[in-house]
Amino acid sequence: MIRIERSVTISGLALAAALLAALSAQAQSADMTFFVTSNGPGKGADLGGLEGADAQCQKLAQAGGAGSKTWRAYLSAQAADGKPAVNARDRIGKGPWQNAKAAVIAKDVADLHGAANNLTKQTALSEKGEVINGRGDTPNRHDILTGSQADGSAFPAGDDKTCKNWTSSTQGAAVVGHADRQGLRDDEPSKSWNSSHPSRGPDGGCSQADLKSTGGDGLLYCFASN
Repeated sequence: MIRIERSVTISGLALAAALLAALSAQAQSADMTFFVTSNGPGKGADLGGLEGADAQCQKLAQAGGAGSKTWRAYLSAQAADGKPAVNARDRIGKGPWQNAKAAVIAKDVADLHGAANNLTKQTALSEKGEVINGRGDTPNRHDILTGSQADGSAFPAGDDKTCKNWTSSTQGAAVVGHADRQGLRDDEPSKSWNSSHPSRGPDGGCSQADLKSTGGDGLLYCFASN
């Protein structure tokens, strides 16, 4: 009888601990204001424009327990067809932003685009709180679509850096950042989180296969703008 009671007590304590851990993780997710998407829409850099990219962020935030906030993809759009350029830095609110584990990424827009931001492989987590594969992992998925210059602004009109402003998987190229801030080789210098290189590949740069060929998967940075 004593052994049974002890077993029941231990089982009850284990269940309570697991419940507390789950509630704590749920609370952290609710407070999340930044994440890297665990997956993309699957059509390369054709995201359905900025609106479609925002919808992808919102959908995954909802699944991650933070859907009550308004989410925006960190993407710039170039001036085209009579429409002005859109700067990624102007779309994401004022901050501060923290990941699913409550680690602060940056306190404001200036901090985010400065040398002291806290965006690394260990902090650029998905909406599930998972690390995104980077250099040395299989597959490497550290290329994150941004279409942005290092200061978060759009590129000048002309040379396409956004795959037709995120509406094409067959034309143009897309500037990406490295979520782990690492080059592909040990002898390469550190890379920018938001402006490392243009996409490229056998189809040009905008298809899903193109993005995967250089270490990407059509992933996005998402920020809560409110």
